[in-house]
Amino acid sequence: MTVLLGYSMQYLKRDTGEFVIEISLRGRGGQGVVMASQMLGMAFFKAGMYPQCYSLFGGERRGAPVISFLRVDKEKILLKCDIKYPDEMIFVDASLIDPAVVPSLVKPGGKILINTAETNADAFPFLSRYTLGLVDATRLAGELGLERLMNTIILGAYCRFTGQLSIDYVIAAVEEMVPAKTAENVDAVRRGFENVMIFSNAS
Repeated sequence: MTVLLGYSMQYLKRDTGEFVIEISLRGRGGQGVVMASQMLGMAFFKAGMYPQCYSLFGGERRGAPVISFLRVDKEKILLKCDIKYPDEMIFVDASLIDPAVVPSLVKPGGKILINTAETNADAFPFLSRYTLGLVDATRLAGELGLERLMNTIILGAYCRFTGQLSIDYVIAAVEEMVPAKTAENVDAVRRGFENVMIFSNAS
């Protein structure tokens, strides 16, 4: 009975907008999407919260669509169900944005962070009811010699865009989990934080 009550309370928290955060990250194989969700989960853990993440693969090859999910709460997570309607969505690859589908995937008034060279929310009129974050992670990754691995740039942008997490926790997670080019990836976190553009269009 205690477990069932725990499940019920966590569903209630999710539905009433209390702290439970559900995040979906979408990109392509080779862009570090799965690693991004794991590092973000670790960062939340370092901040004293409880993360739960899992991923879906369209095919284990470079360029294939990859979706990763992260659920975060201030209490232990009892929910084991899939994340169907996240509060926040991160597009590591903007080519995966389908105007006809995305509005049905994210909660109204939610937050959407996009890796794009676009500098104005008007480029995404079908997302006008969401708060948008735009960051040219591809360009920044090239400047830092990270090629296609722009995930740490995305994480830095996420910190400033959502205000959910201190950049210090993300940097600590990167230092612990990134095996190569650690200094470049820490710099990438800071560059993402500094370069994200935020458009509060949610109604």
